[in-house]
Amino acid sequence: MRRLAALAAATALALLVVILGKGEAKPAEAAAVVRFGDTVTVTGPKIALTHGIVQVRVTITGGRITDATALSLPHDNPHSWAGSSGAAVKLRAEVLTMQTGKIHMISGATYTSGGYIRSLQAALDAAGHN
Repeated sequence: MRRLAALAAATALALLVVILGKGEAKPAEAAAVVRFGDTVTVTGPKIALTHGIVQVRVTITGGRITDATALSLPHDNPHSWAGSSGAAVKLRAEVLTMQTGKIHMISGATYTSGGYIRSLQAALDAAGHN
């Protein structure tokens, strides 16, 4: 009988932790900003995806986006790595052309594209770039 009571108490406690844990707010996505003259370099937050993490660093000089680099891409298997690295090249080109974080998703790499765009937009917001 004691074992059953202990098991019931442990189960209730575990359930309470799960329920209360779901109500917690997620930490804000932070970006690291470095300013030097008219150049701002911002590292966006790490965005966790199913197959890995995406993180983007953007450089803005004189109000123009001059670089966007993927610091981390999903690489848990060769297929993820190939799709992610190919998408990063296309996403970077579009960012430099469009000068914004409002870019298109890459077909076949939608999760990577979404993570890239989220990290990029957080970096651009932190830099005060529209």
